[in-house]
Amino acid sequence: MLLFLDIDGTLIPFGASEPYPRYAAPDPALSGAHPLLDRVDPALGRRLARLVALGCTPVWATTWEHDEANACLAPWLGLPPLPQVEWPEDTGPVHGGLHWKTRPLLDRAVGRAFVWLDDEIGDADRAWAAAHHPAPALLHRVDHRRGLTGHDLAAVESWLSARTAVASPS
Repeated sequence: MLLFLDIDGTLIPFGASEPYPRYAAPDPALSGAHPLLDRVDPALGRRLARLVALGCTPVWATTWEHDEANACLAPWLGLPPLPQVEWPEDTGPVHGGLHWKTRPLLDRAVGRAFVWLDDEIGDADRAWAAAHHPAPALLHRVDHRRGLTGHDLAAVESWLSARTAVASPS
């Protein structure tokens, strides 16, 4: 099962009216690696690792380029380097509120179950996935003002646990 991870608005929150908590770099070499990185709680890495233990393979689903996510964000979270979705030059026309990432992510999943965490997912994306993807898929919208929270991760863990229970009956 794939776990598609967006970064801006999902792992790095933005747009809130109140100041963000700031986190110290887990490794001094990472200080200054990205101007907003200190908004990301390094403890999220342990929570994401739990999703891996539940059968997920994390993949960056971001527009960050040139392996920047693996150069600064993965070490910040204590994660190994992750594969990254290579976006097509032209994702085709987008109609009816469908996010431009939706079709390429379904193509990348190749019929496998997946979770997609992003701050721009909408009902059109969920409907498209339900109509065009044969495997279970959780498209979970993260509030960009808060970024990924324990509540979001609990929802994903619950969905994954339900899939595991269905896949391996007692």
